[in-house]
Amino acid sequence: MRKHFLFLFLATIAVNSLHSQARGNRVGYIDMEYILQNVTSYNESNTLLEQKAENWKQEIETKKLEINKVKEALTAEKPLLTKSLIEERESEITFLENELLDLQQKRFGPNGLLMSQKALLVKPIQDQVFTAVQDIAEAKKYDFIFDKSSDLTLLFADKRFDISDQVLRVINRTEKREQLSKKELAAEQQKESKEDAIDSNPELAQRQKALDERKAARDKIIEDRKLAQEQKKKEYEERRQKILDDRAAKKNGTVSGTTKTEVQKVATPDTQTEAELARQKAVDAKAKALEDRNKIIEDRKKALEERRQQILNDRAAKKNETVPETAKKTESINTAKTEVQKAATPDTQAEVELAKQKAADAKAKTLEDRKKVIEDRKKELEQRRLKIIQQRDSIKRAKEEKLKQ
Repeated sequence: MRKHFLFLFLATIAVNSLHSQARGNRVGYIDMEYILQNVTSYNESNTLLEQKAENWKQEIETKKLEINKVKEALTAEKPLLTKSLIEERESEITFLENELLDLQQKRFGPNGLLMSQKALLVKPIQDQVFTAVQDIAEAKKYDFIFDKSSDLTLLFADKRFDISDQVLRVINRTEKREQLSKKELAAEQQKESKEDAIDSNPELAQRQKALDERKAARDKIIEDRKLAQEQKKKEYEERRQKILDDRAAKKNGTVSGTTKTEVQKVATPDTQTEAELARQKAVDAKAKALEDRNKIIEDRKKALEERRQQILNDRAAKKNETVPETAKKTESINTAKTEVQKAATPDTQAEVELAKQKAADAKAKTLEDRKKVIEDRKKELEQRRLKIIQQRDSIKRAKEEKLKQ
């Protein structure tokens, strides 16, 4: 019985030793500097500490400038001072320099405020890292975990043994859990279990990494497309606004040469010719309307002239007539009545007709000037149209010659 029990015990020890030899030692490492750089709370506190250190440096620089001023003053006044006063000033400068050195040691020395506050800042993160490393080592059966940034010299370390990201996730999870609700906590735990599964399976981790890279590339392509679309939209809006401005300027008769050349560059020959023809038609229609209007004005002018001449003739005839006084009175009364009915005396009516005639003359002159301007524009457009047609014909001939060759 004893022999049997001893045999079983030795067999168990042998199996365990063979299993440990077959499994081998599992080793991992962390990068403490990398972890600290990616912890948000540490970065915020470190930024505040750096600002405080900058203020300390400025204070030290101010004291240095004050000591330099005292030294310069002593150098300038030295020939005028006695030996005792010089020694007193030098001792004062020495005291100020020693005070400055003490302040530098107190703030930036090995045991100064900066180093002690940095140690206080790092200690909570180090404790969290130590706890996270222990949990990961127990869960994933690591035999050794080293710190790459410590005094231990690692000549080579494969990236697949780096568990810094896992430690960071554990620290971030702890911080998030304090601020999440129950529902968000459940979702976060599900996400954590997925991340742990990826960490435990290297092939799955590589696959996830490839998926993340593809997603990042796809997101970048989508972002580039959006930027290109926005750029095209912006260019279209600018071109549209420019065309509207050009139209407004053409209506006012103030089109710049540069604008014309830019519009010609944008438009193709066919489009340009069609636009020129449409403009010419519009100008022709406008010129015809102006001619009709001028004709109507001329007819009105002639009618007014005839009416005016008739009124003057009537007045002259009335002055030369010799009738009895009673007849004259009755005739004057009747004439007054008729004139009252017409609501104007002959003199007043003639003046009104003359004023109307002057206005009509001025309007006719303006219309003639406009007509002249329109004719000039028409000629210019015709020349441009002929020039464009010639350019198109030359381009077609050049293309046909190239095709023949």
